[in-house]
Amino acid sequence: MNNTLDEFIKKNTALIDQQLDELLSKAQIANTLQESMIYSVKAGGKRIRPLLVLATLEDLGVNSTDGLAVACSIELIHTYSLIHDDLPSMDDDDYRRGKLTNHKVYGEAAAVLAGDALQALAFENLTNLSSTSAESSLKLINKLSKASGANGMVGGQILDIEGESKSLSLDDLEIVHLNKTGALLSYCVEAGAILAGLSENLTKQLEKYASNIGLAFQIKDDILDITSTTEQLGKTVGSDATSHKSTYPSLLGVDGAIERLSTHHRLAIEALQPFNKEPILLKLFADYIVNRTT
Repeated sequence: MNNTLDEFIKKNTALIDQQLDELLSKAQIANTLQESMIYSVKAGGKRIRPLLVLATLEDLGVNSTDGLAVACSIELIHTYSLIHDDLPSMDDDDYRRGKLTNHKVYGEAAAVLAGDALQALAFENLTNLSSTSAESSLKLINKLSKASGANGMVGGQILDIEGESKSLSLDDLEIVHLNKTGALLSYCVEAGAILAGLSENLTKQLEKYASNIGLAFQIKDDILDITSTTEQLGKTVGSDATSHKSTYPSLLGVDGAIERLSTHHRLAIEALQPFNKEPILLKLFADYIVNRTT
């Protein structure tokens, strides 16, 4: 990994983890629910989504005191989605990030409620921003609700479930993943643009960047699902084939999926060209997404 990105990730992951710990430990809630929420939030993970918020701000030269809070809200949403994804009624996974999934430890009811509570906490956290205008705060809340709800991540999840045992076209598959994975990733970069007060034209360029890294992220996941091991990934591999899901490798072959991955990586980098100063961290994140092994 590039030293610049490595240093950025180490420094900011520590800040993100500290903020998440404070949010969850100070909450006055039932012990089992709190333990269940903390278990999944602290289960590890690359923190790519909150890091993208902070990387966007740094590349734009903006020091927002609310950047960390916004970043953590996105991670809470992401964690809730993983808890629900792993449930027996959905992907039915026993392991996540090398640990037992939430419902295997706390039971299905507690896992569902932990996900619900994390989602609510994410939006509550966005109502407590200290230096962001009311207008921008409302915009952040509105766009996160869309990115994570029926018109974004959740909408993509139902399309993904309905696509099981069906042969989807490439266009249909991209619609699934632009929503299921891409919408929240796009919001990360867009949230940074909102906090930075970026112009509409440059925000649209960042949205192009984000949609392409979102698809690249999913394509890489699909490739790793058939080329990696459970020990390497920390979750069960081969689950897509078991569920008879259409994936990029199943539609294009592994070589075709790799070529598609390269195309979206290139388009993401090209979207950054209109900026006067090259967004170094965002470029490095695009490289990292396509080159990762977990």
